[in-house]
Amino acid sequence: MSENPATHQKLTAASGDSGRRLDLFVAQRVPELSRTRIQELIRDGHVHVDGKIAKVSHRVAAGESVEIEVLSRPALEALPEDLPLDLLLVDDDFVIVNKLAGMVVHAGAGHSRGTLVNALLHRLGKLSEAGGALRPGIVHRLDRETSGAMVVARNDKAHEHLSEQFRSRNVRKIYLALVHGKMPRDSGTITLPISRDPRRRTRMTARATKGRHARTDWRVVARLDGCTLVEAVLHTGRTHQIRAHFSATGHPVVGDTLYGAPRSLRAGTRNLPLLERNFLHAARIGFSHPSTGAWVEVRAPLPKDLRVYFEQLGASLGWRAAQMEAALGPYV
Repeated sequence: MSENPATHQKLTAASGDSGRRLDLFVAQRVPELSRTRIQELIRDGHVHVDGKIAKVSHRVAAGESVEIEVLSRPALEALPEDLPLDLLLVDDDFVIVNKLAGMVVHAGAGHSRGTLVNALLHRLGKLSEAGGALRPGIVHRLDRETSGAMVVARNDKAHEHLSEQFRSRNVRKIYLALVHGKMPRDSGTITLPISRDPRRRTRMTARATKGRHARTDWRVVARLDGCTLVEAVLHTGRTHQIRAHFSATGHPVVGDTLYGAPRSLRAGTRNLPLLERNFLHAARIGFSHPSTGAWVEVRAPLPKDLRVYFEQLGASLGWRAAQMEAALGPYV
């Protein structure tokens, strides 16, 4: 079944389908549609169960009639959109932005609006075209749930210069992460190779024997009961590098359930509520100015949600305000 306008398909749930989530049921019956696309169609009201608009959370029952209207996806475009945007530094050649957690960097499957690129085009008007029509100005990326400092090119010359610095590993990238467990030393280096996880394609793995070279240096910032606040320096820029590296060593990032983090964190006698994102923040970025060659280094303050979570954790353990301020001081 191709995605032509107003293409319909009608399915009937059998007894063996009872209790299965709607998107999984449709994915099994209509394998040419991806799970992401099916979820989009459900959210947009194009999937009906027994004549009624369905929800993504619906679980099918035997005998239910499921009707799917598959519409062609509109062509993806990078269009200006008025969205929250925190610019840390504005230069003729580039900007440094403090990306919000939950914001996708650029348009892709399932994300045509609400991206960082949309926000930047609205605020700045024009970005480098070297990254392509959907990725104007984008030299590097942060994961959707990772906040912090990103550099974006405003012209093609700057884009080329910055890209070369990333390729030659001359960009300094420092992250702050809260990880589960007690790190065995005060500092160290993780050099496990990273590759696509063969079982779960949405994530990477650092547990395979083969993969791309990756290096993460880390040092302990603060030790807490059951977890550790660490500063991590990336020497390579592999997808999900910090998340995969710390998970592989038995210390997943707090909140990162994709990489094995528990859904809650016990602190003293309390179970803290689930953090709705990964406790991972790109705290600082440094590079050579594309035109002058001068070193540029900018700090992205730790966002309020992570600061509040850390303070709740410290308070549960009986930390004084001065202790928490000493740990977070360089990052807020």
